[in-house]
Amino acid sequence: MTYGPDDLVERDAPEAPFVQLAGILRARLKRGDWKTNRAIPSENALADHYGLSRPTVRRAIAALVEEGAVYAVPGRGTYVSERQPEKPADDSDTDG
Repeated sequence: MTYGPDDLVERDAPEAPFVQLAGILRARLKRGDWKTNRAIPSENALADHYGLSRPTVRRAIAALVEEGAVYAVPGRGTYVSERQPEKPADDSDTDG
């Protein structure tokens, strides 16, 4: 599923909230909401904005770190990477 930068997390959607949030944050990164090597909002700020728990936000951010879209600096926050990797067209299982 594709998410836009202005979407909200839907509790009754088929995808887990952290997957939705990762998609929304990815779209915001692509749109340029945050500058390269600058911090994105804190886990608390994102949790409050999207109505999610901090562990859910952490999982979404961890997915973006794994993709190389952002990087974490312990004790400082999460920052936008210089180059934004292209997200695979579909993450869902199509094996059946």
